[in-house]
Formats: sequence, structure tokens, C-alpha cells
Amino acid sequence: MCGIVGFLTSNPSDIPDHQILQRMRDLLTHRGPDDQGEYIRSLNEKGPFLFLGHRRLSIIDLVSGQQPLSNEDGTVWVIFNGEIYNFKELREKLRTLGHRFATKSDTEVIVHSYEEYGEGCFKHLNGMFALGIWDERKKQLLLARDRLGKKPLYYSALPGTFLFSSELKAIMAYPKFKRKISSLSLMKYLFYEFIPSPHTIFEDAMKLPAASCLIWKDGKREIKEYWTPFDTGEVKDISGEEAELRMIDLLRTSVKRRLISDVPLGIFLSGGIDSSAVAAFAQREAPGKVKTFSIGFEDPSFDESGYASLASAFLETEHYEQRMTPEDLLAVVPQLPDILDEPMADASILPTFLLSKFTRKHVTVALGGDGGDELFAGYPTYLAHKLAKPYENYLGWLHPLATYLGNLLPVSDNNISFDFKVKKFLSGIGYPDGIRNSIWLGSFPFIENEKVLSDEIRNPFNRDRLVEDLVRYEKGYPLNDRMTLLQYLDLKLYLQEAILVKVDRASMACSLEVRAPFLDYELVEFVMGLPSKLKLKGFTSKYILKKAMEKFLPPRVVHRPKKGFGVPIAKWVKGPLKELFRDMLSLERIEREGFLNPEYVADLLEDHVKNKKDNRKPLWTLLIWQLWVDRYHPSH
Repeated sequence: MCGIVGFLTSNPSDIPDHQILQRMRDLLTHRGPDDQGEYIRSLNEKGPFLFLGHRRLSIIDLVSGQQPLSNEDGTVWVIFNGEIYNFKELREKLRTLGHRFATKSDTEVIVHSYEEYGEGCFKHLNGMFALGIWDERKKQLLLARDRLGKKPLYYSALPGTFLFSSELKAIMAYPKFKRKISSLSLMKYLFYEFIPSPHTIFEDAMKLPAASCLIWKDGKREIKEYWTPFDTGEVKDISGEEAELRMIDLLRTSVKRRLISDVPLGIFLSGGIDSSAVAAFAQREAPGKVKTFSIGFEDPSFDESGYASLASAFLETEHYEQRMTPEDLLAVVPQLPDILDEPMADASILPTFLLSKFTRKHVTVALGGDGGDELFAGYPTYLAHKLAKPYENYLGWLHPLATYLGNLLPVSDNNISFDFKVKKFLSGIGYPDGIRNSIWLGSFPFIENEKVLSDEIRNPFNRDRLVEDLVRYEKGYPLNDRMTLLQYLDLKLYLQEAILVKVDRASMACSLEVRAPFLDYELVEFVMGLPSKLKLKGFTSKYILKKAMEKFLPPRVVHRPKKGFGVPIAKWVKGPLKELFRDMLSLERIEREGFLNPEYVADLLEDHVKNKKDNRKPLWTLLIWQLWVDRYHPSH
């Protein structure tokens, strides 16, 4: 796992001092503390100035895997962040085609795959990656991200100059980059709690979407998508028994691939079915006992460490657990702007960071269960969608009364409390499926989004632009299966833009590599093509996964209710973070900055503190925004 940065220009006056380029690279040291490297191409009549910078976290081929890395004659250069899990098979195939290898690293496979297959090489790679390839013969730069967007890649196309990096902080370090806030991206952040690709919080920076490559040549750029999760474009005609066997085979193979490492490796184990399934197959494939890691909390409505201990004891793993106090979580809050680089309001980044920090004391690589909920319809929202249509059809005329009565429910600060679930459910009624899904997951729906913005930012407010990303994915959906559509939207939006961002930033801030076996593209293609009744059967979520894992895990783990990595935000606003919220959301501060409506924000905070409403999600979303503005806005 690594950090990469690139700088390309044809303008002599735009070439920064070497120290600036090195600083851009070294701002990514947390992603790669073990080694550093660079390649510089001088500006001449035959092509542009090019800087490729790399920070390395050594995982595969610790001796000779340094980057940037080139082919034999130096006409192809690569910098790469990630892991290619099928690199050994690819290396043997490429050798038979006449390619010679100087290292045992997976990076060199990318070089020779590009030589052999050109822009089509990414279809041959099974892994997680963000990479840059310079082709000296074509004077062409090629960027790419893996199919599921596990690894991040940002870029900025300024006049005559092109920059790219693993994180925004490296691009921000270029003196000519202007940190101009995108009003549209702020609105999207408030709506989704994240900023969907290709947007970033800045007008002059973009994210390369997952499963895409960008080609830069002669100052022009083109973006191409090279993969979708629907391999055939139709639902598979397969029996439940056949699907179960094939799914288990693919998951077992995926876990085995991700156990390849030249450094110590372990498993994030929450005790849920996803992480427990990964641990079960890792224990069967690894030569000895696998190490598993979990953290526990004092608040029982948030703690799930008991299930992790149960799963570990059953699987006979070497288990490590650490109890965390509220103070441990609170101490991370001020660090979030530096960890994230741009606003993202998933509060579970706090325990994810602490788990990563604890795990890194023992291993350098960890496998996790991310992706299981999206693939197998594990979120409570999928059940809620099944109830929403009958509710709208038969009880829609009572909706105003139901909303009124729902708002009268006593406010609870517990994790996913009854009143929270009821009010969230009612808030999404009357909207199309995809928009309803985002309203349930996000903080500020359409009307609230307009209210929370300042007059300057709000005008003009365009609802269509707010959900354009969601609509684009819906139009590209090829199946006639409503539930799988919702899973696909979660895959492209919530998973790729929130969950995977959270895990990448939290783990890499601790120099820990995290791998996700459920996101092997072959497994994703297979499961996404299954009829949704095998994933959500009646009101049983993850049906096929649970049925299959009954052979490998104890019933209490397989059929436990979903909890998730909750954080007691509702309590914090009234307690230990009360002063921070009052300071960061103060009338004076918000008026001075000019992005939000200070009176509306003040009402949100007071209603929550006085127990009139549960505003935990919107208030946390606003706090993250304010912390980010305080850290990165040019006026500070």
C-alpha cells in the first residue's frame, strides 16, 4: 500500500521547485512510511516535464519492489497504490509471451501488462489499485482506479498543467492550486454526507471514478469506464443450491488471494457475519492460527465485542481485543480534517481509526468484511423499502398524521433507537426508490438542504443537480430487479464514496493496509447477478450468505441482529462535545464564513440539546464541515 503523486506540465513557468514536489510526495508519508522514490522527465521539445513521486508501505517483495518502476528500456513508467492479487498468474502468462521480469513485485506485472494489452490491461488485473502509467513513446499519461474504487485517486487539470495524487492534501500543496469551494459539492455533501465522484469539495479538483481510466495526451484528457458489475446484463437462472456453492467457492478463493503477503497479516473481526465469514475462510487457508482484532465500548447499545469473542473462540483464532473509552473516540475528532482531506460525515471513522491503530501494533495488513451488506442486502434500509411501497399504497392518505405522531415519540440517544428509525422511515415516503434511499442515509433532504445554506450559496438551488449522480447510475442499470437496483446504488454511492473512503483514510493514517474479500470483482459480478430473492428472502436479509455460513459459524453469529460501528453522537452533542459544537456552530463563526444559515443551524443545535428533536446526523455533518473549513479554507 502506498501514496502516489504526479505532476505534468508543458509550461516552464509552472514547474515548481524540486522541494515543493518532494513535499507534495512526503505529505503522503503516512500511506508509505517504508520507502520513497521519484522519476523526473525534463521538459524538452519532445514532451512535457513529468514528476512521479511515490511513498511505499512495503507488503510484497520487500527487497526489490521500489517505485517508480519501469520496463527494460525506460519507455514505460508506473507508480501504483494497492495490491494485484493475481500477479503471480499474470507474471507466468506474460513470461510465456516473452516479457522479462527483474523483480518479484506485483508492480512490475502492471508494466508488462500495459506493454502487452495497452489500455485494456486493467481488465486483466484482480486487485485494488490507483495507478499512473507514463508512456514515453506516446507521450501519454494513463491513470486508473480499481473496479470497486477501493483506492482513491484525485486529479486537477489546471491551464497547461495536470496533477494527480492519492489524497487531496498533496494537490493542495501545489502553490498555484486555488482552494475555491464548489457550492454544488457542498450541497451534495449535505445531502449524501459525502461528495460523490467525480466531484470534490474544490472546483479545480476531481476524483477519478471507480472502474475508470483517464488518458492525458497533448493537453487533452478522456475518461473511459472499463467495467460494470453486471457481467451479462441479466439475472442468472440458477438454483439456490447452485448459487450457494458457487458463492462459497468464490468467497473462499477471494480470501485465499488476499492472504498473500510478505509481512504479518490479520483480520478485523466485529462478530458480524461478514467479518466472521472472512475469518472462517482465512483460518482454513492460512498455515497457522490467524490473528483477529476487535475493539469494545462501554456503552452496551454500541458495543459488539462479545460477538467478536464468540466468533474467535469458535474459529480458534489468536484474538486481540482492546476496550475503548469515550475519551479515546473524542480525542480523534480534531484530527478528522487531516485524516479525511475533504468532508465526509460517517462518524464510524472514529472507531475504524482506533481499530486500525490498535491492529497496526501487531500486523501490517488486515482483511475486513466491507461490501457484504451491499452485496447481500444486509442494511435495514432494504427491509424498509419493502415496507415503503405498501405503506404508500394503502396508508399514504394517513402520512401527514403518521408524521405528526412520529414527531411526538420521545427522543432517545441510543444507537439506531426506535424513534430514530420511525422518523427516518417517514422522511423518505413519497420519493422514488433511489432518492428515498439517499434521504434515509443522508442528513439534509431537499427542503432542509435549502434551509441550512446561506442565501449566497443557495441561489440558484437545483434539485436535479443535487441527485444527478444517483440518476446517472439508475440510467446505467441493466436489470429489471428493483431491490438489486438499490444494492447497485449503495455500491456506487454509499460503499464507494463513504465506507471505502472511511476505511482507506482511517487505516492509511495508521500505515495499515486493509483488504476486502467481498469486493473481489468475480464475486461481485456473480452475486449482483443473482435474483434478489436469494439475498433478501421475505424479511430475512443476507439469506444465501447466512444459509451458506451455517456450516462454518455458530448460529448466534450467523443470525445475530445487525448493529454496525455506531458512535454515541446524540449523547456527545449534549455532553463532552457540547462546547465544541457551540463554538464551531456559533452564529458569529457561521456568519463570518458565509456558507450556512446561522439561525437555522442554531435552531438545530438548541432543539437537540433541549431534547426536542434527535438531530445527531445533521449536527455531526455540520460539525465535520466546520472543522474542515477551519482547517482548509483559504480565509483561515
